[in-house]
Amino acid sequence: MKEKYYITTAIAYSSAVPHVGNVYEAILADSIARFKRLKGYDVFFQTGTDEHGQKIENKAQDNELSPKAYVDFISTEIKRIYDKVNISYDQFVRTTDERHVEAVQAIFKKLYDQGDIYLGKYEGWYSISDESFILEKDIVDGKAPSGDIPVWTSEDAYFLKLSKYQDRLLAHIEAHPEFIEPESRRNEMIQNFLKEELPDLSVSRTSFKWGIPVDFDDEHVIYVWIDALSNYITGLDYNPNHKNSEAFKKFWPADVHLIGKDILRFHTIYWPIILMAIGVELPKQIFGHPWVLFNKNKMSKSTGNVMYTDDLVRYFGVDTLRYYVLHEIPYAQDGNITYELLIERNNTDLANTIGNLVNRTIGMVHKYRGGVVEKKILDEPFELSLAEKALETLPEMTKYMDNLRVSDALEEVVKLARYANKYIDVSEPWVLNKDENQKDVLSHVLYHLLETIRFVGVLLKPFLPDTSDKILEQIGVKESSFESLETFGQYEAQTLNKPYVLFERFDMDKKIEEILKDKNE
Repeated sequence: MKEKYYITTAIAYSSAVPHVGNVYEAILADSIARFKRLKGYDVFFQTGTDEHGQKIENKAQDNELSPKAYVDFISTEIKRIYDKVNISYDQFVRTTDERHVEAVQAIFKKLYDQGDIYLGKYEGWYSISDESFILEKDIVDGKAPSGDIPVWTSEDAYFLKLSKYQDRLLAHIEAHPEFIEPESRRNEMIQNFLKEELPDLSVSRTSFKWGIPVDFDDEHVIYVWIDALSNYITGLDYNPNHKNSEAFKKFWPADVHLIGKDILRFHTIYWPIILMAIGVELPKQIFGHPWVLFNKNKMSKSTGNVMYTDDLVRYFGVDTLRYYVLHEIPYAQDGNITYELLIERNNTDLANTIGNLVNRTIGMVHKYRGGVVEKKILDEPFELSLAEKALETLPEMTKYMDNLRVSDALEEVVKLARYANKYIDVSEPWVLNKDENQKDVLSHVLYHLLETIRFVGVLLKPFLPDTSDKILEQIGVKESSFESLETFGQYEAQTLNKPYVLFERFDMDKKIEEILKDKNE
């Protein structure tokens, strides 16, 4: 029996096509899911779209569409973008799915019947853009933290009693520090929210209609927090009115909810309390990843400093984009993206380090051996051992990936490629080729380089799946499992085809000029 691993992203809000900062989360989750599959886990990777709310109702009206037609269009676009950047999700959920709607109504009714939800009146500031009620203390110069101008709202609403479960939640977090990661986010939730009594949470609205109706009070629609958050269990066919499904029994609790740090409170306070109230086990971990900043500023459609995935793929290709966001966004701090930084990283790590290693090695096999690889393993004649370095890499990566340090894990692969390039400089195959007595040493060097490239190709699979396939195809390798990396020396003697370029090396000025011209047309 394989060990299960259930990973989710936050579901994307279907008010507009997401920018690359939003898509980063899906790429990050995808690399973790792919890595776990290669490690032998039975992985279930869920993502999807959050499709209700006032903002969507307004957007649909602006576009002269029904809310359902509008979200059908946006959800299809999000799915297309995820597919374009190779997101290997197992399930794409939508909050307009019938099973989700029925389950959310049943969850709401259960909470109401057991006295955890009651009818009251909400008065306060509300941000339509953020789909969130804003506390007075968080409004600065008339604006919410996001920059949106909140409006005063007064309406009947159902409320969830958060304080009833507050002590139990705090005890859980303190007993399971891994429940909220990174540590800075955990401390923020405890100090800012859980150290004082939580106010009851408004969980229904009457001022708009585009939402899941409260089935026993059709004046109200169920508000986003119960609706959207429940996708993590309704996607496994959970419904409190039915027996637990096989999928729910197999995969719940989630091993990790991967979310943006800006929605941490909803996932680490509201969501666990909802689960406690309905008697469902809590997820094992909620990981609040940092933001991708554009030129050190938060991406915002209102300020126009936004990068879209379609454009970046057109300019740089899928794997350059995947590499950049996985390698350059730190574990716990916000990361920065600019066209210049993308070009620089593409040229140094991808074209000069990985691409050059593959191209140069296959080129030498053709130049010195007519394209024929001989399997030759001697006692290492040089002070660098490619076998040792290659065999160390996956265990190091696994330590990082177990702690969701994806950037550090990917850097280990690049380090191996750098090490192999250094081995070429130290072993000097061009000198060995001139000495008849060094033929076996040259064969040893070329074989060790190709076997190391096989390791690099397999190890890139979770992060850059297309590049991984191209590398392995160029060196004639079909087996791409992690099990194939348990020993060094599995690469078979063969005749290689001519190499082709894996990554284009961009001229900085020309590329920037090309991008600016494209954006101005």
